[in-house]
Amino acid sequence: MTVPLLDLKAQHDGLRAELDVAIRRVVDSAHFILGPEVDAFERELASYSGCTHALGLSSGTDAILVALMALGVGPGDEVITSPNTFIATASCVARLGARCVFVDIDPSTCNLDPSLLERAITSKTRVVMPVHLFGQVADMDGVMAVARKHGLPVVEDAAQAIGAERNGARAGSMGTVGCLSFFPSKNLGAFGDAGAVVTRDPALWAKMKSLRVQGQEPKYFSKIVGGNFRLDALQAAVLRVKLPHLDAWTAARQRNAARYRQLFAARGIDPHLVRPTALQPITLPQEVPGGRHIYNQFSVRSSNRDALKKALSAQGIGNEVYYPLPMHLQECFAGWGGRVGDFPEAEAAANESLAIPIYPELSESMQREVVDAVMEFHRK
Repeated sequence: MTVPLLDLKAQHDGLRAELDVAIRRVVDSAHFILGPEVDAFERELASYSGCTHALGLSSGTDAILVALMALGVGPGDEVITSPNTFIATASCVARLGARCVFVDIDPSTCNLDPSLLERAITSKTRVVMPVHLFGQVADMDGVMAVARKHGLPVVEDAAQAIGAERNGARAGSMGTVGCLSFFPSKNLGAFGDAGAVVTRDPALWAKMKSLRVQGQEPKYFSKIVGGNFRLDALQAAVLRVKLPHLDAWTAARQRNAARYRQLFAARGIDPHLVRPTALQPITLPQEVPGGRHIYNQFSVRSSNRDALKKALSAQGIGNEVYYPLPMHLQECFAGWGGRVGDFPEAEAAANESLAIPIYPELSESMQREVVDAVMEFHRK
């Protein structure tokens, strides 16, 4: 049985009538850039995220960039973040002439370890930017305690975590500003690139709103240098159709995650083991108590990850490595002086992590096929 990593067609087939109406509404209005469709989506998104303000943007990458620009990050500044993330987290810092100071991860969650945060702070630190990887919120209580002590703003990279929670608080609502991505493969995906920021700070929201349109306020008069970071009305219309379905999709992902745990446990896999061992060469993702994991990915860890990936691919089972090389070892950031061994937990995760299918429409028979293939590989 072929099992794709993600099947967007299955999702969109059930929404076709709603999507057609929404797209037709935008076409008939001939209002394609910002406007009432984007305004409405921003109100709905702010409410969903537990924030007072939201701002639709051109991508998740631009969401991070705009947030950092609004907070004044520039040449000579430092931003503390995780090395275990998508490159946009770090590249936005580099584009502003600043540099990342990395902090290693907690192996149980693959998120930034706040116990290591304070020692990374220097006189140049401007922002702390935790990443909510794979759909699980980082330890924001720990992060915020250190950030408040040092008077530092916190940018939440919540690109993979819309709707995720920690102790009842939604991703993006706990720090100074949260950054979201609506890339098509995300739990809430557009029909192209799209993103947003959410915040409870009206002054910061107003500044980011100005930055979104070349810093113009009013039109053709710019007090600050911004960019073209606007969300298209067509993407906003698509996202407005999908947002009311998001919690049901999340519940389906959570059910699939629970079923994976049951199926693997029936094969002798301890679901609480964090790192692979000689006796158990595969481990499952951990859920933090008091959290709401939305499972943007279901990443297992294998002591022979690359061979497992090859074996699954040969059987038509979708999989992906998130992410094969930590940020401190990326060639484009060589000037920051990172070396192998600097962040051993992030490096181990990069060598062991492999995402298997978790999308809402995944059937039980498909999941059994995946588990059978994984276990067959590790029995050899």
